[in-house]
Amino acid sequence: MATALCLPAQAQEKVLNLYSARHYQTDEVMYDTFTKTTGIKINRVDADDAGILARLRAEGAASPADVILLVDAARLASADSDGLFQPIKSAKLDAAIPANLRADAGEGGVTWTGFSTRARVIVYDPLRVKPEAVATYEQLADPALKGMVCTRSGSHPYNLSLFATVVERLGDAKGEAWLKGVVANMARAPKGGDTDQIKAVASGECGVAVTNSYYVARLLKSSKPEDRAVMEKVRVVFPNQGTSGTHVNIAGAGVAKHAKNPESAIAFMEFLASPFAQDYFANGNNEFPAAKGVKVNNPAIKAMGGDSFKAETIPLGVVAKNLTKVQQMLDRVGYK
Repeated sequence: MATALCLPAQAQEKVLNLYSARHYQTDEVMYDTFTKTTGIKINRVDADDAGILARLRAEGAASPADVILLVDAARLASADSDGLFQPIKSAKLDAAIPANLRADAGEGGVTWTGFSTRARVIVYDPLRVKPEAVATYEQLADPALKGMVCTRSGSHPYNLSLFATVVERLGDAKGEAWLKGVVANMARAPKGGDTDQIKAVASGECGVAVTNSYYVARLLKSSKPEDRAVMEKVRVVFPNQGTSGTHVNIAGAGVAKHAKNPESAIAFMEFLASPFAQDYFANGNNEFPAAKGVKVNNPAIKAMGGDSFKAETIPLGVVAKNLTKVQQMLDRVGYK
């Protein structure tokens, strides 16, 4: 009889199955608070973006995933194009998150939403380059920077999202000409990650590099003397402050197409947009909150001058539609 009495309580337990590409210790506090506040238990699967997408495709309709949390609009767009999200309608999300940081709204609602932002900044060697020579992304193609520019692979989602934004703004012809100019200015073939680009500028291998802002913040906050030495040799620019604003990308989430607990999924998405969660979500990776009116007090972000920059407002949902076209441009101009 005792066993039978326990069954109803077990059947009514609220759960949320989260597939997450984020792995930051501060997120644990956020998840624990959600459970304490709502009574919804989180079962989490951690992997990188590619691993999560591969798993979802393999699981199909049998997938237990309720919420899919990914890093970068290009990856969110890829998941969306594969039909891995379902559209949702939420007045709370609409009120909290700017429209340009979400997928384009369809008849059924929005398929993915950004919950933190990061800026794509330019790092330069002040001994070789003047700040006014790298004030815009467009100047990366200026012949004055020939032999100085370094980036990671052009096909990496971080760069694809930036390039798709520039193409959206300049148009196809001018955008492709810009990419060709960037290739012509390279100090060496694209390689490594964003931190490698910063270190290459500090070492003198490159004069200019492109990186996400949180990589700069990590080096600024590092306790390692060699990291601090790197940052003493470089300077940071938030590009296009006098024009369109600096490109920002997102970490974001969507409700899984075959979610078994859709109500819990939407409740979790709305929780991520709350001021409490925004603080933990953004600070976990030295990013900026996505929700309107929320500020994070992060000394490293302030040190790089990024607590009040002008951000680009081109909708990331529109940018996502340019990704295939931009990849074809990269192939044509020889951007590896």
